Amino acid sequence: MNFNFLSPVSDVVLAHNELLSMQAMGRKLKINSLQNGIPDLEGVSIAIVGVLENRNDVNYIGESFDLNEVRKSFYSLFPGSWNTTIADLGNINAGESVEDTYFALKTTVSILIQKKIIPVILGGSQDLTYAIYRAYDNLIPMVNIVNVDSKFDLGDSTKPIKNTSFVGKIILDQPYNLFNYATLGYQTYFNSQEEIDLMEALYFESYRLGEVSNDITIVEPVMRDANVVSIDMGAIKASEVSLKQRLSPNGLDGKEICAVARYAGISNKVTAFGVFEYKPSYDDEVTAMLIAQMLWYFVEGVNYRVKDDDFINDNNHQKFITLADSQELVFYKSTRTGRWWIEIPFLSNVNNKLKKHTLLPCIHQDYIDACNGKIPDRWYKAYQKNSV
Repeated sequence: MNFNFLSPVSDVVLAHNELLSMQAMGRKLKINSLQNGIPDLEGVSIAIVGVLENRNDVNYIGESFDLNEVRKSFYSLFPGSWNTTIADLGNINAGESVEDTYFALKTTVSILIQKKIIPVILGGSQDLTYAIYRAYDNLIPMVNIVNVDSKFDLGDSTKPIKNTSFVGKIILDQPYNLFNYATLGYQTYFNSQEEIDLMEALYFESYRLGEVSNDITIVEPVMRDANVVSIDMGAIKASEVSLKQRLSPNGLDGKEICAVARYAGISNKVTAFGVFEYKPSYDDEVTAMLIAQMLWYFVEGVNYRVKDDDFINDNNHQKFITLADSQELVFYKSTRTGRWWIEIPFLSNVNNKLKKHTLLPCIHQDYIDACNGKIPDRWYKAYQKNSV
C-alpha cells in the first residue's frame, strides 16, 4: 500500500484523544500514529486526509498551518448510530514544490477511491481541488464537481494556478474529463460579469447565496450528481467563524453549511469531499468546531445512503411523461426514497462521452413546472452540454 506521502497524526492530538470519553469519535477511529503506523483499511469506508499546502493561495505570505484543532474538535464529537468505519490517515505535508503536493494528493485519492473508501480532504488552499479532480483521470470518463463557494474560481487559466483560478485549469487542461461544474452559494459582487457570462456560456450551474438560503433543498439534486464536492470556508458568513477566517458579512450560516455537507454525504455518487481555506488563528475554537460538525454531517449522510438509482427493475420507480414547449420530458420517481430524475435524450449524431440516456437528478417541483409547460433549467443546460 503506497501511502508514503502521509505523515502521522500529531502526538498532541493523540494525547488529547486519550482524555476523551470512550464513546467519543476519536476513540472509534483508526488513526495513523507514529507508534502504530498506517492502520489496516479493511472495512474502512471514509478516510480523513489533511493537506498542509497553501502556497497557491493568492494571499500567501509564507505562513504555515496545522489541522490539530480541527482534529481535536472532530474527535471530541459523539458518533451517531452509524455502521461506518472511519480512518484518519494523517497529513500530506507540503512537497518540495506545489506540484509535488498535487502528485501526492492525486495518488492518495486515486488509491482510496479504488479501494471504495471516500477520502475527506482537509486542506489549505482550494486549488487542491485540481489534484483531486485529476485523481479520476483513469477511473471514470466524466467528472462532476460541486464547489460551495462565494466565487466561481474560474480565473485566468493562462496564468499559473491559484486558489482563485483552479477551475479554469480544470476546464482547459487535458484530458478533458469535466462534464459539469456547479457553484452553490456564490455572491454576485465577488464575481466579474465576464465570469458570470462564461458560466452561462459553458452551461455550468450556479446558485446564488439567496437561492440556497431561501430553499436549502435545491442543493440535494445538485449533490446527487456530483463526484467531487469542494467547500471553500470563504462561503461561510463572518459571524460564524474566527477572526482570520472572515471574508464577508454575508454567506451560509453554520446550520446551512452542515445541511450542505449532509446532502453531499447522502449522494451515492460523491466519492471525494473536501473542506478548504482553513486559516487557524489564536481565537480559533469556533472555526475548527464548525469544520468538525460539517465532517460529522457528511459522515451522517454517508450512513443514510440508499441505492435508489437502479432503473433496470421497473418496480423501483414510477415513470411520468409530459410535454413542455413541444419537448417530451420523461421523469422517474424512486418508489424507495421519493427522489426524482429527468431523462436527457442521447443525441445519436453527436460524439459525446455519455452514449446513453442520461438520468439527471431533479426535484418534484421540476415535474410540476414541466406539467405547466416550463422546461427545467438543469435539463436545458445538460441537454445543451450534450449537444456541444
